Amino acid sequence: MKVHDVMQQSAHSLRRDDTLRAAAALFRATGIGGAPVLDAGGFPESVFTSDDLMRALAGGASLSDPVSLHARGHICAVHPQTPLEDIAWYENRFLAVVDGPRLMGCVDASRLGPDQAPGRGEADPWAGALRRFPEPLVLCQDDGVIRWQNDAARCVLGDEGRRARTLRQALVQAGFRVEDDPAEPGAVALAVRDESRYLAARWRIPDPTRGGDETARMVHLREAGDRHAVLGKLRAMHTLAREMRAVIDSSFDGIFITDGEGTTILVNRAYERITGIRASEVLGRNMRDLVSEGFYDQSVTLRVLKSRKSETIIQKVKGGKTIVVTGNPVDDASGALWRVVTNVRDVTELQRLQEELEKLSALKDRYRLELASLRGAMGGGGRIVVRSKRMQEVHEQALRLALVDSTVLLLGESGVGKEVVASLIHDHSPRREGPFVKVSCAAIPEPLLESELFGYVCGAFTGASKAGKPGVFELAHQGTLFLDEVGELPLGLQAKLLRALQERKVTRLGDVRAKEVDVRIMAATNRDLEAMMRQGTFRSDLFYRLSVVPLVVPPLRERREAVFDFIHRFLERFNRKYGLSRQIDPEACDALAAWDWPGNVRQLENTMERLVVLGPGDVITREDALRALSGNGGGATHAPAAGATLRETLTRAEAEAVRQALIMHGSTRAAAKSLGVNQSTVVRKARRLGIVRD
Repeated sequence: MKVHDVMQQSAHSLRRDDTLRAAAALFRATGIGGAPVLDAGGFPESVFTSDDLMRALAGGASLSDPVSLHARGHICAVHPQTPLEDIAWYENRFLAVVDGPRLMGCVDASRLGPDQAPGRGEADPWAGALRRFPEPLVLCQDDGVIRWQNDAARCVLGDEGRRARTLRQALVQAGFRVEDDPAEPGAVALAVRDESRYLAARWRIPDPTRGGDETARMVHLREAGDRHAVLGKLRAMHTLAREMRAVIDSSFDGIFITDGEGTTILVNRAYERITGIRASEVLGRNMRDLVSEGFYDQSVTLRVLKSRKSETIIQKVKGGKTIVVTGNPVDDASGALWRVVTNVRDVTELQRLQEELEKLSALKDRYRLELASLRGAMGGGGRIVVRSKRMQEVHEQALRLALVDSTVLLLGESGVGKEVVASLIHDHSPRREGPFVKVSCAAIPEPLLESELFGYVCGAFTGASKAGKPGVFELAHQGTLFLDEVGELPLGLQAKLLRALQERKVTRLGDVRAKEVDVRIMAATNRDLEAMMRQGTFRSDLFYRLSVVPLVVPPLRERREAVFDFIHRFLERFNRKYGLSRQIDPEACDALAAWDWPGNVRQLENTMERLVVLGPGDVITREDALRALSGNGGGATHAPAAGATLRETLTRAEAEAVRQALIMHGSTRAAAKSLGVNQSTVVRKARRLGIVRD
């Protein structure tokens, strides 16, 4: 008879990272006495048996340990064509059956017949061998009823073992405290009595007391004693030490640890990287010796040993590197100095990072300009430039107003872009498919303004067209009518406009019939309408009708960060318009951004067109910009604002003089010389006036 005649075809196996708990569960569920351990490629590399499991648990192993730690290092295997009588068991009772690298099955000696098992020919070899086994063995049925026990079990259980029906009863009656196995409720896992501590290992075998295929469970009570607890503590300490070492080695900063006498006991990898000193050069050596041999010019550890407090020094190490080291004392439970832990940082690297940060800060404006130029070259952005917080608020409010049909009054200085904001609201409104009609109330002569607003019929006045003409209200039907410079309307026409807004009807000049119009009204002005109401030059009822939602557009000087975007946008527009390829120097941009721009965006647009058209070279320089600004109506900034006091006017003129001197000359010293004052006076006034900041 050969091996293939008696082997189990569907062999069970374990992986090298399976736990002892998983192996025990496999043995308990299948009744096998062992299994081959497979490597990552699925080939058998070792064998793990129930005997190995008992041996590991008796030695204090944890059920969470991988079987690879306790498996036999050699492969106990036979070929399927090997005759049974030629098998060399070598005291094993479980063998793998392999054909080359392929696992075919297994042979379990406990499942062989009496004439096939190793040691055949002996009288009752099973009972004779196990009865004299030096440790307690008990054979139980699945319900725990004792079927057989060896001499060692009788010594442990005494007479109770013979009288009790089950193993649990026998242990309890013998004075043991029994703990259940959480993986198999009802099964004994641990039995404790006084100083005795028994671990129960179980596996299934063919029942030798009965014939047929019936099986039973052999229970091995292995005394663990204190060794199990000690091994568990040692294993936990080893795991903790390994984790702590991994944490210390992963630190980016160098760590250097000595004992309470200054002898080096630990150096992490970062310390070796930073200092260039290998751990093997300093481990086990005292800091006094290392300083005297030139490894360090001084030691923070020795200072901590002397002062018993945290110390920080600049230290030079062998090789010329300079490092910052901070030593901290660590006391033990009795208060004695136990360790000195030193943290190390490379000053050279910190200095390099600081220099890089300063370079990035110095290039920040240039990068911003280049980014703005690239954005402009890519054609990004709409007509409105949103950079400052105030313009972001205006933009958000405009988009919200686009969703409703309320009348909007746009306020702001001339040239700030009120018409652009009105167009933005219309383009995002439900009326965007309708017309957007704009009319300047200041650009049309007063006698013609009424006919422009409301239209006329044939013969309404001398020179009137025979076909008549619709007014802007009719032209803007189902769209938006934008009344620019509404503050310039004469009082008489204000009343007619108010009536048209209230009734939503208009009557052409010379006609008697009113015509309904569906128009959204937006108006704009750069004048103070409230002051005009007090002076009686603007009707209060018209003001409140127009200012349902007032929206203030800030002047360009209050959103200087937007100047750069406007510069590149206008530069691209006029290059394309005139077929040129002008570029602009960053210093020219700075000079333009520093200008007060009393004419706001419109003035900036005109200045950029002049620079593109009249620029002597391909690059617009700072000098070109200053020449354009000097002829840009700069004196207008000295004109007193309406209602300004003498002090306010003088302060504004003084601020403008200081600002222009700084732009023209580029330094406070040169500006002071041109103004005929001390440099400190220029600096002080510039700070007070908000031209430069501390």
